[in-house]
Amino acid sequence: MILRLFAALALSLAMAGPGTSQDADAPIQQLLQEHSEIIQSSSRRTIQPAIDAIRDSGLGEAQLVLEKWAAREMWLDEATGLFVYAEEVNRDTLRIFDFATGEAIGEVPDETYDQIKPNSGIRGLIGSALVKFQLSDPDPENRLAALTALERNGNESHLPVLRDSIADEPDAAIKARKERIERLLTISYGATAEERIEAISAFEGDLGVDARAALNPLVATTRRAATELPENMNIARVLRVGRDLEPEEAYDLLVAADLAPERLTRDAQRQALQANIIEGKVGGVPVSALFDPTVRDTAYAALVDAGLAEAAATEADVDQSIADHVFFETYAERDEAVTTAAQEALNAIELKVGMNQFFDLSLDALSLASIYFLAAIGLAITFGVMGVINMAHGEFIMMGAYTGYVIQQVIPNYTVSILVAIPVAFAVTFAAGVAMERLVIRWLYSRPLETLLATFGISIALQQIAKNVFGTQARPLTSPGWLDGAWIMNDVVSISYIRIAIFVLALIFLAFFLFLMKKTRLGLETRAVTQNPKMAASMGINPDRVNMLTFGLGSGIAGIAGVAIGLYAKVTSELGSDYIVQSFMTVVVGGVGNIWGTLLGATMIGFLQKGIEWLNPSNTLAAQTYMIVFIIIFIQFRPRGIIALKGRAAGD
Repeated sequence: MILRLFAALALSLAMAGPGTSQDADAPIQQLLQEHSEIIQSSSRRTIQPAIDAIRDSGLGEAQLVLEKWAAREMWLDEATGLFVYAEEVNRDTLRIFDFATGEAIGEVPDETYDQIKPNSGIRGLIGSALVKFQLSDPDPENRLAALTALERNGNESHLPVLRDSIADEPDAAIKARKERIERLLTISYGATAEERIEAISAFEGDLGVDARAALNPLVATTRRAATELPENMNIARVLRVGRDLEPEEAYDLLVAADLAPERLTRDAQRQALQANIIEGKVGGVPVSALFDPTVRDTAYAALVDAGLAEAAATEADVDQSIADHVFFETYAERDEAVTTAAQEALNAIELKVGMNQFFDLSLDALSLASIYFLAAIGLAITFGVMGVINMAHGEFIMMGAYTGYVIQQVIPNYTVSILVAIPVAFAVTFAAGVAMERLVIRWLYSRPLETLLATFGISIALQQIAKNVFGTQARPLTSPGWLDGAWIMNDVVSISYIRIAIFVLALIFLAFFLFLMKKTRLGLETRAVTQNPKMAASMGINPDRVNMLTFGLGSGIAGIAGVAIGLYAKVTSELGSDYIVQSFMTVVVGGVGNIWGTLLGATMIGFLQKGIEWLNPSNTLAAQTYMIVFIIIFIQFRPRGIIALKGRAAGD
């Protein structure tokens, strides 16, 4: 202990030497001394004048003081009452610095200094005060951080500070953001109604969530009740009982405003009457007469007069009280011109939001249509061209997705693995399709029922094989990093990059299929076999070979669709069954055997499904049901689809 005291004494003597004294007459120190008492008390209710005085002092050291204070690095010398900031050297020693010069004063024992510990509320106030300095900070990141803080917790005191910083802002993007926040703060804290209305008008049709967040409080209403309409309130509308609000709600407003007593419920009245039966009477009324509601009210009133029950309103009292009062809604904003401008701006915003929501819904529908098109384009070949009802088509999609998963286990680079997976998935499912056609389908041509049953059995077998090989747990097919995120057009419209990639892939396959059918020998032979297989055979075309390649091509395209779908859907053995129904509907609605019909069918079903889901978002199953019912009705009027095809596939 003696050694410790000696060390402290030696340290104090060392600090008393030249160059280690603190400037007590410095302006910043004088300012701190002026507010020393409330700084030490650290009360959120009383601290604001000290914070404002430091912030508005114009002293170069003001920012340093506020930063150290908020960081709990400000200390008070108990002997001299001067403020310093410090860093801990060790458990018992501080290295202290002068606020005026920023120079180190020396090292002292912490027992001679008192740490200023602002609570979270005071630190929040200090943080708000620091915005003034951060808005003009040379570092753009600090200015952006200050603007983010203003967006979250901006108040009236920030408005003049923000305005002062706009003119000298060198960065155009930051300046535009400052101007936007300035208008948002002006809406709530502008000095005059004209100033606020001008700021409100600037946001007409603006899609930003922050604009709606600033405008909505201006038109927020509160329901009130009074004996007559007040003249000093901004009344939104007068409410009529029975039309705008129920009588129960109206009376609750009267009770909340202390304009009427609590309602007397039948149970409470009955219990009070039963508890005060004396010699067959209640409040002087015979029990035998209490069957009449009016008599019961009279008996209860007698109990109230005698102090045996609490005063409460009867049904008649409730009706009379409602009739004697008016009910209305008032704006929180008192200026009528401001609320009118805010409502007009919100109406313009609502109209533009609705238009953008429709555009966003259309993008979602196009995205879904591209997925259905990819899933159905292979089926359009096998079913539309060949007339084969392939219930295992969904499993080829599943095989393609699992092929992509296996490739990613071998090639960890997601971009390279996806580029490799697309041709490999085509090759795998093409081979599987050729094998299926050679072993099963070729023996069942012109026998649709047997084909359906056989392919359905193959579908079940392929699902079980997938479960045995990969298990029942969903496997990840990870998209490349450059496909993460979404293209955000505004606060309403956005679309994920994966959906965009699938849409582009669908367009590529549309072009590929058109080229294949119009410009290649296989396409020519396929079209010939489709129109008249016997005549095609007589011209030297082998229909069996064309059917094999066509079926393999349709299966291979399904495999590629599986890779694309697996990028955003769960890769499981049931993946294909989720798309087989939509694929058949797409082909049938569009027109059997026509690629343009398939495209139109996919677009129609995509828009239809998204539209139904928008109207009934809480019930996806109902949306699917409505869509199927609509398709059934559509087929009654267009049995051959949107674009009918002549030839074998059309039944001619």
